Amino acid sequence: MTLLLLEALGALLLLVFIVWWTMFSGRRKGELPEAAERDKQQAPEQDPPAR
Repeated sequence: MTLLLLEALGALLLLVFIVWWTMFSGRRKGELPEAAERDKQQAPEQDPPAR
């Protein structure tokens, strides 16, 4: 029983590590400024969906 609990704990720690790694392994200073400005300019141009 203890072995199963240790294995489950190891799998949980591995999952948490993978999620943490993918969330925080991006650019050091976030997104590029040009990309953020381009996204802001494109957003108002899009029409709202019709009902």
